[in-house]
Amino acid sequence: MAHLGSRRGRVLALPAGLALTASLGFLPSGAASAAETSDAPAAATVATTGEKLSYVVNTEGGRWTAASVKKAIAAAGGEVVIAYDQIGVIVVHSQNPEFAKTIRQARGVVSAGATRTAPLSVQSDDALDEASQTLTPAEIAAAAAAATGAQDPMEPLQWDLRAIKADKAHAKTLGSSRVTVGVIDTGVDDTHPDLAPNFDAAASANCVSGKADTTPGSWRPNPGESDHGTHVAGTIGAAKNGVGITGVAPGVKLAGIKVSTPDGFFYTEAVVCGFVWAAEHGIDITNNSYYTDPWMFACKTDEDQKALVEAVTRASRYAEKKGTVNVAAAGNSKFDLAADSIVDNSSPNDTTPGDRVIDPSVCLDYPAQLPGVVTVSATGAKNLKSSYSNYGLGVIDIAAPGGDRTEYQAPDAPAENGRIWSTSVNGKYNYKAGTSMAAPHAAGVLALLKSTHPKASPAALKALLYAQADELACTNPYDIEGDGTVDAVCEGGKEKNGFYGAGLVDALDAVRKW
Repeated sequence: MAHLGSRRGRVLALPAGLALTASLGFLPSGAASAAETSDAPAAATVATTGEKLSYVVNTEGGRWTAASVKKAIAAAGGEVVIAYDQIGVIVVHSQNPEFAKTIRQARGVVSAGATRTAPLSVQSDDALDEASQTLTPAEIAAAAAAATGAQDPMEPLQWDLRAIKADKAHAKTLGSSRVTVGVIDTGVDDTHPDLAPNFDAAASANCVSGKADTTPGSWRPNPGESDHGTHVAGTIGAAKNGVGITGVAPGVKLAGIKVSTPDGFFYTEAVVCGFVWAAEHGIDITNNSYYTDPWMFACKTDEDQKALVEAVTRASRYAEKKGTVNVAAAGNSKFDLAADSIVDNSSPNDTTPGDRVIDPSVCLDYPAQLPGVVTVSATGAKNLKSSYSNYGLGVIDIAAPGGDRTEYQAPDAPAENGRIWSTSVNGKYNYKAGTSMAAPHAAGVLALLKSTHPKASPAALKALLYAQADELACTNPYDIEGDGTVDAVCEGGKEKNGFYGAGLVDALDAVRKW
């Protein structure tokens, strides 16, 4: 996962205050009554000298409510960036330190909160990405020499394709160009020769501000920015064109939806924009290899954090209602996401993080821990849970290759290094490891499923993904470093457990018409 946006969770039920109805109604139980609220803030004077922050304001929905809340926002010293009236989420900038507290009292507001703890002008993140590794020209040439006539030149380096039988699936189909996978990430370099043939610029955008920018090329990472999204895109759908590598679904379309700041932060307003964009531009699957900053786990007991979870919940559910399957990485922190408590020492990551003990039943890693999202753990070349991967019974839905650098997970072939080889910026390639790399394998298999079953609903596609997975029994004792110390405990049976969920994704079964 990005930055290490490498932590993820799964389907924990939202409380009544965050629940949405199936029809996307927005008034939760416990919302303030009309008698307790007003259209405008009570304060006569609004401070505008504080740090400029970004906020999300979640409303009850409806045109009258939206208009009323917008007036209240202005009165509270806020400036509307964009209103997603279709889900009742408004993105706001304000320099009023009391903005969130004030706007929560306005009639029609369900929740509101700051999306960051640093001002808009301050952004830095020194833990942006999984470490990358390149190969020498001689090593790349050696891989090309080992390729068969049916393989792209670097495909021998892709143990991950063989692990999920994607190479055999490609003999049947490469996937349909009518299927589009949206890479919600750091941006996609669509000029890469392995990505350009499959890239759909019309379905791509830059959502970093919370409002979609469709300027040509705005979805690309700028010089010096992370190649994370480009790497993810290659795993999903690098073209089978005699160049470089092959993606899991090399015949489908790719879209880039950039949601991270130049310094690698994935803020709520950008993520909301990404899901809404996907919902309204024909995107069949989204890949989300990140957690939403600045909180690794956003707690529903906190007024600000609760609002952030609700905004992204509304957006992701809206996308699924429109026909999109959302896939997310489980995270790289070795956490048992089904534990009674977890120590989070990285939040908030945009100012000064501190230690806090969180309860996973009320503190969510989002979007991965949201209802309906497919949460993916990582495996290495030996089909064991990757040393870094988060896990948890009832949290992990499915597993896929994410690579691992521990010696115990080294592939049999000496030319392979145990991580995932994929596309980078400026026409290059490199290795990365992480649940960020596992999720796009699942997204690619879902793209093959959608190609095979074009009329299938998101629920049907997810059911097929899980039913067709290759079951993996719990790995106990799990001593991934071979030092005599148990590193994690897997709970559950072969059909569903905390390490692998329903099992390892299967690309070959995905292209079979039963």
